[in-house]
Amino acid sequence: MRIGNIEIENPVVLAPMAGVTSHPFRAICKEHGDVGLVVTELISSMAIHYKNQKTYGMFDWTESEQPSFCQLFGADPETMAEAARVVVDRGATGVDINMGCWVPKVAKTGAGAALLKDLCQAEAVVKAVVDAVPSVPVTVKVRSGYTQGQLTAVKFARAAANIGAKAIAVHARYASQGFSGVADWDVIAQVKETVGNDIPVIGNGDIETPADALRMLRETGCDGVMIGRAAMGNPWLLGQIRDAIAGEPIRCEPTVEDRVAVARQHASLQVNVQGEGVACRELRGLLGHYFKGVPGATRLRGTLAKESTLDGINRTLDEYLAWYQSHDHDAQLQEALGN
Repeated sequence: MRIGNIEIENPVVLAPMAGVTSHPFRAICKEHGDVGLVVTELISSMAIHYKNQKTYGMFDWTESEQPSFCQLFGADPETMAEAARVVVDRGATGVDINMGCWVPKVAKTGAGAALLKDLCQAEAVVKAVVDAVPSVPVTVKVRSGYTQGQLTAVKFARAAANIGAKAIAVHARYASQGFSGVADWDVIAQVKETVGNDIPVIGNGDIETPADALRMLRETGCDGVMIGRAAMGNPWLLGQIRDAIAGEPIRCEPTVEDRVAVARQHASLQVNVQGEGVACRELRGLLGHYFKGVPGATRLRGTLAKESTLDGINRTLDEYLAWYQSHDHDAQLQEALGN
């Protein structure tokens, strides 16, 4: 998949997720998931304009992650253009414009998915950013539309391609749905039919398995797939999807030992980037995802959520692994099933 002047090695993209896709998780997805492209969590163009130091701390992409796109949100074309120049000067490989975020604190400013209610303004934002950073590709992530039943993604995609956007990602839900309901992949197919081969279309929504990804590619004709919530605590899924698309044997599911090791790595990276206090608070909502469906997960998640130091997190993981390895969980499961 080619996005502007950048060749993406495989068409699997890590979706931008607020509070999730900071450097530690992006690095883990690169190392353990074999992902083709990663995108930062959304960053406020207005905060960049006012030189907010916390926001500048979110410019945490590294050479090892490349290609790495920075996602910006905002409703003012000039401010978005300014922010795009700043992040490109700081080494972002590309700029992604957020037109999909539905949370009130973003949408009420006219940014995110709210731009889909005013396509003239949306087009002005895209044009301003494209003109501001001609050396890198500009992409856009959209929802099907803002209000359920009022489809705007198709019309906007054609306009964005004409203005100079180099790819468009479509989360096939309306902003008013949030994450509820079922993604309507037919919207992705309509967008692809509209832009043809002019720019790549990346499909997003309800991909939880390699089979889901293959089905989306087949049913919509999209050029790539974007994985969001399903990758949380499961970076291995990204590599499995890549294998399926390439027609290669799909790598094995991670063992419990693998999950503990990567959770430990994630915690260490987060502390190195954010400092122990901030990182441990952030990790309370992240580490538990690594243990979905494993024996003893409920108790483990509860304990991890209370830890306030890296030593405490590592001690909890050590104790859990020792407990897990001292029990024959397969035998317990068979006994529970009456076999």
